[in-house]
Amino acid sequence: MYTNDYHRRTQTVFGIFIIFFLILIIRLLFIQFFHSEYLSKLAQKQHLQFVELEPRRGTIYDRNLNPLAVNINCDSLFAEPNQLLDKDKEKIIKQLSPILNVQENFLRERLYRDKSFVWLARKLNNVQSNAVRRLNLPGINFIKESKRCYPNGYLASHVIGFAGLDNRGLEGLELYYDRYLRGEKGYTFFLRDARQKKLDLLAERMVSPKDGYDLILTIDSIVQFIAERELEKAVKENNAKGGSIIVMDPHTGEILALANRPTYDLNEYTTATKDQIRNRAICDLFEPGSVFKIVTASVALEENKMKEEDRFFCENGAYKVASHTLHDHRPHGWLTFKEVVEQSSNIGVVKIAQVLGSQLLYKYIKIFGFGSKTGIDLSGEVSGIVKEPRLWSSISISVIPIGQEVAVTALQLVNAISVIANGGRLMRPYLVQEIRDRNSETIKAFSPVMIRKVISLETAQRMRDILIGVVKEGTGKLADLPDITVAGKTGTAQKIEPQGRYSYSRFMASFIGFAPAHDPLIAIAVVIDEPHPYYFGGVVAAPVFKNVAIDVIRYLRSNQPLRQAMALNIQKETQN
Repeated sequence: MYTNDYHRRTQTVFGIFIIFFLILIIRLLFIQFFHSEYLSKLAQKQHLQFVELEPRRGTIYDRNLNPLAVNINCDSLFAEPNQLLDKDKEKIIKQLSPILNVQENFLRERLYRDKSFVWLARKLNNVQSNAVRRLNLPGINFIKESKRCYPNGYLASHVIGFAGLDNRGLEGLELYYDRYLRGEKGYTFFLRDARQKKLDLLAERMVSPKDGYDLILTIDSIVQFIAERELEKAVKENNAKGGSIIVMDPHTGEILALANRPTYDLNEYTTATKDQIRNRAICDLFEPGSVFKIVTASVALEENKMKEEDRFFCENGAYKVASHTLHDHRPHGWLTFKEVVEQSSNIGVVKIAQVLGSQLLYKYIKIFGFGSKTGIDLSGEVSGIVKEPRLWSSISISVIPIGQEVAVTALQLVNAISVIANGGRLMRPYLVQEIRDRNSETIKAFSPVMIRKVISLETAQRMRDILIGVVKEGTGKLADLPDITVAGKTGTAQKIEPQGRYSYSRFMASFIGFAPAHDPLIAIAVVIDEPHPYYFGGVVAAPVFKNVAIDVIRYLRSNQPLRQAMALNIQKETQN
């Protein structure tokens, strides 16, 4: 009896073991054939740490290879929450919060995540990095990253733009040429043990990053500094809302300087306002006023409708066209064609335009580039506003020729005056000469591009002589230079109030010109927004042209040692 019970028990236990063993075999087979890929990936994830390798973002240089945007190495801070005890986390939060200048709740939310890696702060400055290192906190480590740095701070901020934390361009050339500058990321893997400690780098699974290309600009830091210095002074002295200045080589379209006020420090772009970041020179529209008269005058000469000696009666300062009465800033009687431009007579210019007609005038306005983008290599450019003749009102012929009912940018103005300076050609303005790799091999080169022929060489020369008279005898006397002949045109335009009428207290003052007049090195456009109490272009903007032109021409004609000395002085001033 006892023996039979023993055998039954033995068989039962043995049967249970057999069933359990069969279940294990079935489970193993299931894992092997249906779950192996998932488990393999899980094990790989636990034992291999994927690390991205950041490429070097390309350097931006001015035309003389002075660096304007560079990358510097810096520390980024990360934590391994799964390796930390709660009591240690609270201690870390208290210590890091004041150093990183972040709220404790921000750190708490990150440190209590169920993860083996979280960012705490990216791209620390040296002070922060050293302070954290001195704490020697457990589970807190650093990764080397690169940070965009702008050595000259404010200089050419609206040209260069800036890149964000991820080294991607967000404004200016940093954005426009981002695909060349940013490079391509690489990656590698670290082997980790069961306790998640790094063991070794798996070199055979490493893909090196591809560094970004460098940009060589048309911008000259010396010219840029001179332009910004004088613009800053003019905006402050005239209590202006803002302003723009562009210095261009009229023969090639190369931009030597482009600046706006207000401006901002590229190294502190996160604190800048939209108004400071906005590139007014290419995206702000305004009625140009009398500087636009160069178009009307050029058409009359090009089409052989007028000669410099032709005389116009300027109605002693008041002239009615349809329902609109036109006025001059001071009364004139009889003036020659040349004097009409020199004295900036609205009535004289309108009488010229009435002879030309709306169709011919509109044709040349478009040929001069107004109402179209210039094609500059910057994002955000606007095309301006030019109405077709079928949309003109009965008074349009009396206001468009003098720069009303049209909207332009400062860049379009400097492009238009360059047509007269270079003998009649409309050039495409550009900011980048070359794209190079880290070995200084040229990847892409940019050359001057003529968009079209606008006027003949003869007409350009005749207009040049008239614009010399504007500076010598007319409204632009404050732009005159000693020993250098200047050609230019003043402009004063009323701004439009929200109600749709012209303002009697808000104006745009401008001056466009080139020098030396007979062999131009530079063309310059100066626009000052809402200066007061003085607001005439000849009083506010012309002196800016003079101050910029005299220093820039002297610099461009100077020898190399002087250029280097000036560059050193600029570097000191921008650092201060």
